[in-house]
Amino acid sequence: MPEPRERRARSPRDSVALREFLREESAGAVLLAIGAVAALVWANSAWSASYEELWATHVALEIPGVALDFSLRRWVNDGLMTIFFFVVGLEIKRELTVGHLNSRRAATLPAIAALGGMAVPALIYLAFAGATEPRGWAIPVATDIALAVGALSVAGSRVPTSLRAFLLALAIVDDIGGIVIIAVAYSKGVALWWLLGATAGVVAVLALQRLGAASPIAYVPIGVWMWFALHEAGVHPTIAGVVMGLLAPAVTYREKPLIEWLQHALHPVSSFVVVPIFALANGGISVSLDGLRDAAASPVTWGVGVGLVVGKPLGIVLATLLAIRLRVADMPLAASLRQLIGTGVAAGIGFTVAIFIAELALVDAADQANAKLAILLASLAAAALGLLLLCRGAARSPAA
Repeated sequence: MPEPRERRARSPRDSVALREFLREESAGAVLLAIGAVAALVWANSAWSASYEELWATHVALEIPGVALDFSLRRWVNDGLMTIFFFVVGLEIKRELTVGHLNSRRAATLPAIAALGGMAVPALIYLAFAGATEPRGWAIPVATDIALAVGALSVAGSRVPTSLRAFLLALAIVDDIGGIVIIAVAYSKGVALWWLLGATAGVVAVLALQRLGAASPIAYVPIGVWMWFALHEAGVHPTIAGVVMGLLAPAVTYREKPLIEWLQHALHPVSSFVVVPIFALANGGISVSLDGLRDAAASPVTWGVGVGLVVGKPLGIVLATLLAIRLRVADMPLAASLRQLIGTGVAAGIGFTVAIFIAELALVDAADQANAKLAILLASLAAAALGLLLLCRGAARSPAA
């Protein structure tokens, strides 16, 4: 049977790393929510003008041969968020090597579920807003790992461990899809020579690995170069973080696997600093009666909102049941259909990456504001409905 083999394949160290990851995601979700609420309050207070003034402030970085002049919000979105995506890249690599995606059988169900949970929201968005703003199709595709894991943590022991692992693996595959979408759909006018320069960075990392370099410091200049080359190439530079995370060598550093050491060092920075600052910088939506009226009439609002609340769980549950029906995967152990639906609904919490994609996809300020409002309201609705389904009643057996 596959299940015992998968259990044997994971060491106690891997289980500890996973539990630590989930704890930090749950705690980070609280700070993310605080950052989002603070941004909302600030943007709708008597000091609302200072909110936009702060994040629109330009900060220039000039060194010989390099001149970057970005707004503070863009430094957060393009620069600071690279740390977030680096941690995502590390977690993807860990899951693919020793985690819940380390075998074809283990990866099949969350991969199929994630694909369903990406396709259906995108189609729903296009059905609502395809004629007016089709570039936003990827906004409802993304799941916020921190908030979704946080929702399951609130449900506590009512949620079987198998569903927590299923959601985490699903969110990881979802992140892979989101990263590919950002790299392909939202890159502009790619400059080939700079792209080759970024590729040279990958070659340099592989060469250092061949030479046995284990210190993370040795790879930092290459990561910075890759970020700059991708920026100049027209590819979103945060992709450099993902690539460097995926390329992290499987070596020992300070008596720990390097990937585990990097996660231990940077995951708290990502969860407790980077993501809350991102929420503070991007969550300041001006809410007024006129604004709500405009949002209610906007197809972007409905495409994003319905895509997250309805499309995400619908795609996940239908794809999961189809995979089980075709016997290519098994139902998560000790999980009921209601809990599966509740987990799918919780995956509709799409705050961080959904807002990130909205910033990339939508040019019109009104469309951006409507999309962000829809993300906020849909994420709140998904969290509430998901918890209601997960907490109500005792778990029933898969046979029931």
